[in-house]
Amino acid sequence: MIMMRWCQQLFAHEKFLKFYVQSSQRKRIVNYLYSCNAVHTKSCIHNKYNNEHEKTSTQKIVKSVRFFSNEGDETAQFIKESNIQPKRSTTFATRLVNNSPARVQPYLKLIRMDKPIGSWLLFWPCGWSIAMAAAPGALPDLQLLTIFGIGAFIMRGAGCIINDMWDQDIDGMVARTKDRPLVTGEISPLQSLIFLGSQLTLGLLILLQLNLYSIILGASSLVLVILYPVMKRVTYWPQLILGMTFNWGALLGWSAVHGSCNWSVCLPLYTAGICWTLLYDTIYAHQDKVDDVILGVKSTALKFGDKTKIYLSGFSGAMITGLIASGLLIAQTWPYYAAVGLVSTHLANQEIL
Repeated sequence: MIMMRWCQQLFAHEKFLKFYVQSSQRKRIVNYLYSCNAVHTKSCIHNKYNNEHEKTSTQKIVKSVRFFSNEGDETAQFIKESNIQPKRSTTFATRLVNNSPARVQPYLKLIRMDKPIGSWLLFWPCGWSIAMAAAPGALPDLQLLTIFGIGAFIMRGAGCIINDMWDQDIDGMVARTKDRPLVTGEISPLQSLIFLGSQLTLGLLILLQLNLYSIILGASSLVLVILYPVMKRVTYWPQLILGMTFNWGALLGWSAVHGSCNWSVCLPLYTAGICWTLLYDTIYAHQDKVDDVILGVKSTALKFGDKTKIYLSGFSGAMITGLIASGLLIAQTWPYYAAVGLVSTHLANQEIL
């Protein structure tokens, strides 16, 4: 991630810190930043949200150093004068939101339409499950894939609204989230609640296209959607709850095809998806570590500390094991294992597996 590259450049000027920060405080902030940098390696997986609030990351470093510094103005000025420059986001989704009517933009930002990667992360486990549930030699059901794609977009947006409603009190104190519509006042809590109701209604209409078993199974995931945002206040494992939420489609996709879950196949696939989420979201959480410590917010990034890469390797291994187990139990053929092998090679190339 770009912040981690900035951290690398900041470390080159570590000698600067000793002139402005007391030794114990200096050690504390450098340890946080080094731990963040240690996870970076050369991985493109760190770009989970490649364009998300890149322009705020420099402000995050300024704020973090100022918190520990006796000479905050000089520190901030030093960083501003350095060559750490964020790049502008120019994705199609971002341009689409920015070119929308001003009255609509806050609502599009509230559901993160300008950051569609979250919808893809929610959809992929659904797609895996639907594909594995297809008859031997047959392609996945295109109609089901379309339904789940639309559903993933809608429910990801609903989840973002719920998250922002829970976190409104702390988002304004975090550099990455301080510009969210509920924090800036562009949308009121009542307006967000009404918008959430519309999103959930659309989600229900999508869910009603499935069989009864899948309707009940899908509706039950709403408990996890509501609970996830509060987990960061009570446990260092909120990413585990996020994984359970985001990969529910690994169960739902199969049941949508067959009318029920084959748990011997679905559970290993679900577990693999959870480990995948723990992998990418732990990396993502490292950018907020300093703010999280200040606010008392918990995450696996803080839990693992400088042992993060060891844990990521474990999650990667468990993910691959789960994928292989699911394939064996459903008698997948060699193309499936070739694809799993490519995933393993990719993770190894990222120096994670």
